Amino acid sequence: MADFPFLVAMIAVPAIGAAAVAALPKGRELIAKQLALGVSLVVLVLAVLATIAFDTGGERFQLTTSVAWIPDFGVDFALGVDGIALVMLLLIGLLVPLVIGASWEDRAPGSDEAPAGSPERSMRFFFAWLLLLEAFMVGVFAATDVFLFYVFFEAMLVPMYFLIGSFGGPRRQYAAVKFFLYSLVGGLIMLASVIGLYVVSNSQLGEGTFAFDALRELEIDPGVQKLLFLGFFVAFAIKAPLVPLHTWLPDSAAEAPIGGAVLLVGVLDKVGTFGFLRYCLPLFPDASRYFAPLVLVLAVVGVLYAALLAMGQSDMKRLVAYTSISHFGFIALGIFAFTTEAATGAVLYMVNHGIATGLLFLVVGMLIARGGSRQIGDYGGVAAQAPKLAAVFLVAGLASLALPGTNSFVSEFLVLIGSFPERPVHTILATVGIILAALYILLMYQRTMHGPARGVVAPMTADEHGHGHDPVDGTTTGGGGATAVLSAPTVAAVRFRDLSRREIAVVAPLVVLVVVLGVQPQLLLDIIEPAVVATLDDLGGTP
Repeated sequence: MADFPFLVAMIAVPAIGAAAVAALPKGRELIAKQLALGVSLVVLVLAVLATIAFDTGGERFQLTTSVAWIPDFGVDFALGVDGIALVMLLLIGLLVPLVIGASWEDRAPGSDEAPAGSPERSMRFFFAWLLLLEAFMVGVFAATDVFLFYVFFEAMLVPMYFLIGSFGGPRRQYAAVKFFLYSLVGGLIMLASVIGLYVVSNSQLGEGTFAFDALRELEIDPGVQKLLFLGFFVAFAIKAPLVPLHTWLPDSAAEAPIGGAVLLVGVLDKVGTFGFLRYCLPLFPDASRYFAPLVLVLAVVGVLYAALLAMGQSDMKRLVAYTSISHFGFIALGIFAFTTEAATGAVLYMVNHGIATGLLFLVVGMLIARGGSRQIGDYGGVAAQAPKLAAVFLVAGLASLALPGTNSFVSEFLVLIGSFPERPVHTILATVGIILAALYILLMYQRTMHGPARGVVAPMTADEHGHGHDPVDGTTTGGGGATAVLSAPTVAAVRFRDLSRREIAVVAPLVVLVVVLGVQPQLLLDIIEPAVVATLDDLGGTP
C-alpha cells in the first residue's frame, strides 16, 4: 500500500472535482453539493489510508513521488510527507467535508437579485473553489521541492481570494484585497530567497537544485543565511500571522464566509508555522538561532496583545480571529524554544487549534445564521431556546481556552513545559495569555448564551432548511457559509432553532476529537515526534 501515490491522488482528486463542479450547468446546485461532498470524503479516506501506510519508525520522508518538471532549472514535482506534514493532511481531510456540510443550505449574498448563472452568485462555484483550495493546501504541505512549495504557497491565494470576495460579508471586497496583497508581498519576498538558495546550491554543487534534501546539506555562510532566512521568515510571519504582520487576519476572517474562515484560520495560517519548521530551521540553522530572541519577543507580544484585543471585540468573528493570533504566538514560542517537547507541542497545537477553532467558528456561524448579527451584544438567553447549540458552543470555548481534558490543553502544556527550561521569562509572560483566554471566551459565552433574551438588530428566523429569513424585507441567507447583508434594521425577538440533524453531524466529529485527543494525545504524538527530532537535528542537535 505504501507504493500507492497517495499524495498525487490527494491533489488530483479535489482539483478534478473542482473542475467538474464548476462545469455543471446552472440550476444543478444539489448535484454540485453532492459531488463536492463525495470528492472531499474521498480525500479524507486517502488521508487515513496514507496514515496507515506511514511507518513512524521508517524514513523521514515517506509516500514520496518525484517527476522531473523543469529539468533545466532543477525543478521536480516532488512530494513526500514526514509526521508533521502528515497530521496536517489529516486535518485538511477532516475539515473540508465538514465545511461543505456546514455550507449545505447556504446561498450566496445577493443571489436572489443576481442574473441566473452569475458565477459570483452561484453556490456551485463556492464548492468548486473549496475543492481547488483543498488541492493546493495538500500540495503546500506535501511538496519536498522548494520551488514547488512556492508555487502551491502562492496558488492558495486565488481560491481563498474568491471565497472571501464573492461569498463574504458586507466588506468582502476590502478584506479579500487586503488578504491577497499581504500574502502576495510575503510570497514575493520569499521568492527572492528561493532564488538565492538556487544560486548557492549551484555554486556549491555545480548545478542548481530546489530539492529539500539537497539544500539542507549545503554549508551556507552565516551572513547569507540571515538574508535568506529573512525572506522566508517574513512570508511565513505574514501567513501565520505574527504581530505586527497580523492586521489582515481579523478583517479576512470576519468577512469570509464561515466555511472559508474555518479553512483560513484552521489550515491556511498553519502554512506559516509549518514553514518555520520545514524550511527556516533546517535550511538556516545559524540564522534561526540568531533571530530566535526576536521571534520569541514577537510571539509573546502576539499572545498578550491579541488576547487583550480579543477581550475588547464586540464582533464574534473578529474575536475568534484575535484568539487565533494569540494561539499562534504559543505555537511560535514552541518552535523557537528549540526543544523537542516544545516543538512537538507546537505541532500538536497546530492540529488541535484547527479542530477547536474550526468548531468554534462553525458554532458562531450557526448562531449568526439564526440571529442575523455578528454582534455579541445582540444576543442573550440563547441556551434556554437552543440547549444543544449552547452545549457545543461551550465545548468549543473550553477547548479554545485549553481546559484540562480537552485537546488544546495537552498542546499548550507541552509548549510551556518544553519552553520554560530554555526561555523562562518568555514562558512566564505567555502564561498570562491563558488567563486572558479564559476571560474572553467565557465572557462571550455568558453574554450570548445566558441572561435575559435580547432583541437582535435586523434579526432572521430560521426555517427547516437552515435559511434565515429577515422579517422586515423577506431576504434569505444560509446558515454556515455565505454571509448575507441585511437591510431595513429593526429590533425584534428571535426564536432560536436548536441544532438540526445536519448541523449535529457536522460538529459531532470535532466534539469527539476534542475529547479523544484530550485524553489520548499519543495517537498523534507518535507520528509527530520523530519528525520533530529530525528537524531539530538539522538545527544542530537540541534537547
